[in-house]
Amino acid sequence: MPILTYFTLIVAIALEVVGTSFLQRSEQFTRLLPTLMMAVCYAGSFFFLSQVLRVMPLGVAYAIWSGLGIVFVSMIGLLVFGQRLDAAAIIGLTLIVVGVVVVNLFSTSVRH
Repeated sequence: MPILTYFTLIVAIALEVVGTSFLQRSEQFTRLLPTLMMAVCYAGSFFFLSQVLRVMPLGVAYAIWSGLGIVFVSMIGLLVFGQRLDAAAIIGLTLIVVGVVVVNLFSTSVRH
Protein backbone atom coordinates (compact mmCIF):
# COMPACT_ATOMS: atom_id res chain seq x y z
CA MET A 1 0.00 0.00 0.00
CA PRO A 2 1.48 3.37 -0.98
CA ILE A 3 2.74 5.54 1.86
CA LEU A 4 0.60 8.36 0.45
CA THR A 5 -2.50 6.32 1.35
CA TYR A 6 -1.45 6.16 4.99
CA PHE A 7 -0.51 9.84 4.98
CA THR A 8 -3.94 10.69 3.58
CA LEU A 9 -5.56 8.55 6.25
CA ILE A 10 -3.55 10.33 8.96
CA VAL A 11 -4.78 13.68 7.61
CA ALA A 12 -8.37 12.37 7.69
CA ILE A 13 -7.91 11.21 11.29
CA ALA A 14 -6.30 14.48 12.36
CA LEU A 15 -9.13 16.54 10.85
CA GLU A 16 -11.73 14.34 12.54
CA VAL A 17 -10.00 14.72 15.90
CA VAL A 18 -9.72 18.50 15.54
CA GLY A 19 -13.34 18.66 14.39
CA THR A 20 -14.49 16.69 17.42
CA SER A 21 -12.53 19.04 19.66
CA PHE A 22 -14.35 21.96 18.06
CA LEU A 23 -17.61 20.10 18.62
CA GLN A 24 -16.88 20.21 22.35
CA ARG A 25 -16.03 23.91 22.08
CA SER A 26 -19.20 24.68 20.08
CA GLU A 27 -21.29 24.22 23.24
CA GLN A 28 -24.10 22.39 21.43
CA PHE A 29 -23.82 24.65 18.33
CA THR A 30 -24.35 27.86 20.32
CA ARG A 31 -20.93 29.29 19.41
CA LEU A 32 -20.59 30.14 15.72
CA LEU A 33 -16.82 29.94 15.10
CA PRO A 34 -16.24 26.55 16.77
CA THR A 35 -19.34 25.21 15.01
CA LEU A 36 -18.06 26.37 11.60
CA MET A 37 -14.58 25.01 12.31
CA MET A 38 -16.10 21.67 13.30
CA ALA A 39 -18.05 21.50 10.03
CA VAL A 40 -14.98 22.39 7.93
CA CYS A 41 -12.82 19.81 9.71
CA TYR A 42 -15.44 17.07 9.39
CA ALA A 43 -15.94 17.83 5.69
CA GLY A 44 -12.18 17.70 5.14
CA SER A 45 -11.91 14.49 7.11
CA PHE A 46 -14.56 12.77 5.03
CA PHE A 47 -12.98 14.06 1.82
CA PHE A 48 -9.58 12.58 2.72
CA LEU A 49 -11.18 9.37 3.98
CA SER A 50 -12.96 9.04 0.62
CA GLN A 51 -9.59 9.30 -1.14
CA VAL A 52 -8.23 6.47 1.00
CA LEU A 53 -11.16 4.30 -0.10
CA ARG A 54 -9.74 4.26 -3.64
CA VAL A 55 -7.04 1.92 -2.36
CA MET A 56 -8.08 0.53 1.03
CA PRO A 57 -11.22 -1.50 1.75
CA LEU A 58 -13.98 0.44 3.51
CA GLY A 59 -14.07 -1.73 6.64
CA VAL A 60 -10.33 -1.54 7.19
CA ALA A 61 -10.07 2.20 6.48
CA TYR A 62 -13.02 2.96 8.75
CA ALA A 63 -11.66 0.76 11.54
CA ILE A 64 -8.35 2.62 11.48
CA TRP A 65 -9.98 6.06 11.09
CA SER A 66 -12.52 5.59 13.85
CA GLY A 67 -10.30 3.55 16.17
CA LEU A 68 -7.39 5.96 16.19
CA GLY A 69 -9.81 8.88 16.24
CA ILE A 70 -11.37 7.52 19.44
CA VAL A 71 -7.99 7.14 21.08
CA PHE A 72 -6.76 10.61 20.10
CA VAL A 73 -10.05 12.29 21.07
CA SER A 74 -9.86 10.54 24.43
CA MET A 75 -6.33 11.88 24.91
CA ILE A 76 -7.46 15.41 24.01
CA GLY A 77 -10.40 15.02 26.38
CA LEU A 78 -7.94 14.21 29.14
CA LEU A 79 -5.25 16.76 28.32
CA VAL A 80 -7.33 19.71 27.10
CA PHE A 81 -10.74 19.29 28.70
CA GLY A 82 -9.68 17.56 31.92
CA GLN A 83 -11.95 14.56 31.31
CA ARG A 84 -10.60 11.61 33.30
CA LEU A 85 -10.64 8.01 32.13
CA ASP A 86 -11.17 5.06 34.47
CA ALA A 87 -9.35 1.73 34.22
CA ALA A 88 -12.07 0.13 32.06
CA ALA A 89 -11.86 3.00 29.56
CA ILE A 90 -8.08 2.74 29.38
CA ILE A 91 -8.26 -1.02 28.85
CA GLY A 92 -10.89 -0.58 26.13
CA LEU A 93 -8.85 2.07 24.34
CA THR A 94 -5.78 -0.17 24.53
CA LEU A 95 -7.78 -2.98 22.91
CA ILE A 96 -8.80 -0.62 20.10
CA VAL A 97 -5.15 0.23 19.41
CA VAL A 98 -4.22 -3.45 19.50
CA GLY A 99 -7.04 -4.16 17.03
CA VAL A 100 -5.79 -1.50 14.62
CA VAL A 101 -2.26 -2.90 14.83
CA VAL A 102 -3.49 -6.48 14.23
CA VAL A 103 -5.50 -5.40 11.18
CA ASN A 104 -2.53 -3.54 9.71
CA LEU A 105 0.06 -6.22 10.39
CA PHE A 106 -1.83 -9.42 9.76
CA SER A 107 -4.91 -8.80 7.62
CA THR A 108 -4.71 -9.76 3.98
CA SER A 109 -7.37 -7.09 3.35
CA VAL A 110 -4.65 -4.45 3.69
CA ARG A 111 -2.26 -4.74 0.78
CA HIS A 112 1.31 -4.05 1.92
